[in-house]
Amino acid sequence: MARVAFIGLGRMGHGMAARYLDAGHAVAVWNRSKAKAEDLIVRGARWSTSPADAAIDADAVVTMVADDDASRAVWLGPDGAAATMRVGTIAIECSTVSRDHALRLSRELNARGVIYLDCPVTGLPEAAASGKLTLLVGADAADLERARPFLTPIGSTIRHFGPVGVGTVYKLINNLLGAIQIAGLAEGLAIAEQAGLDMSLVLEAIQGGVAASPQVLRHAPRMIARNFADASFTAALRHKDAAYALQLAEQLLGERPVMAQAAVDAYARAKAALPDEDEGRMIELISRRKPPA
Repeated sequence: MARVAFIGLGRMGHGMAARYLDAGHAVAVWNRSKAKAEDLIVRGARWSTSPADAAIDADAVVTMVADDDASRAVWLGPDGAAATMRVGTIAIECSTVSRDHALRLSRELNARGVIYLDCPVTGLPEAAASGKLTLLVGADAADLERARPFLTPIGSTIRHFGPVGVGTVYKLINNLLGAIQIAGLAEGLAIAEQAGLDMSLVLEAIQGGVAASPQVLRHAPRMIARNFADASFTAALRHKDAAYALQLAEQLLGERPVMAQAAVDAYARAKAALPDEDEGRMIELISRRKPPA
């Protein structure tokens, strides 16, 4: 049994923290809202007053927070985990952050003797709760092996892309592609609705056609039915990821890519109108069709 500190108990983080309890580890948790930790506390997790408190004596610290600012605060802020982490502790950043932030955080933590992995994840909340996430790792190979016991409880697939930072690069590419596909799908379905097409036939054609990516297969029926009860990823979060990806693309390609910019613009509109709602609801901003009663 190892000591794990888990910081950030949102839609994904809550299930991930529970997996460490399932694996028999001693788990300390921190979140801005204690209410999200109550069931974990009942199961034996230790509630912590700050990320620094959670990290005391931890063998590994795992974070799952919203963005660069939140990550910087929970790691390096006045009450951040780095303040109490021991030399040799493993730091696992599962949040989707910018590459620049991942590299800066690595340097800061390495200077304190901490082992850092950037380890963003893919998968829905149900995959987080069942330990079936895909982990996109950037780390030294030896550090990955040391961290592996803390990765297997949360992920069924580990993809090691190379040194620190490249796991984050791939995650941003992945989420940018998702943003482009979902925004394009919303526009395509809106056109079909306004043209008066039979939307059940449109859905059948999409699902059996060459454009049927996993994102399209998941979102097409939800958009057509205006059924977003199983919301799992918000417009604000996707906009943040696409914006980080656009920033990275400009750095690497020397210009602002057209498709990335279009995705950021589409999600900026969705974020302004529906920041905390399911990203699929962007179709409601495009199509004039009224949702079913």
